[in-house]
Amino acid sequence: MASNRISRIDEDLQRELSALMRRAKDPRLQQGLFTITGVETTGDLRYAKVYYSVLGEVDEKELRRGLKSIAPWLRRELGSVLTLRYTPELLFERDLSMERGQRLSEVFRDLERKNGEDADQ
Repeated sequence: MASNRISRIDEDLQRELSALMRRAKDPRLQQGLFTITGVETTGDLRYAKVYYSVLGEVDEKELRRGLKSIAPWLRRELGSVLTLRYTPELLFERDLSMERGQRLSEVFRDLERKNGEDADQ
């Protein structure tokens, strides 16, 4: 039962964070296409690991600085929107699954191309 509650909270946090990130004014966060891909909250609701992905050219160091500087504002806004006993501290972690998937797709395309060339010969 508690895990079901946590998963609902994770979904709410992800939805609200996505909306808040669109309102963020920090230019360091305007690099590429920024997406919140998931949220994992601890059982005591003290910490939330926020997974994000960015498509396009980004300066990873500047992006991390921007996320660190905006985290208190995001937490305050989440506290006013969501009715939770504790508003979790946000820990940002880059989600590389989209990049990995893109690389795998390229590998598969290359293999198909090579197999097609081998079949022609």
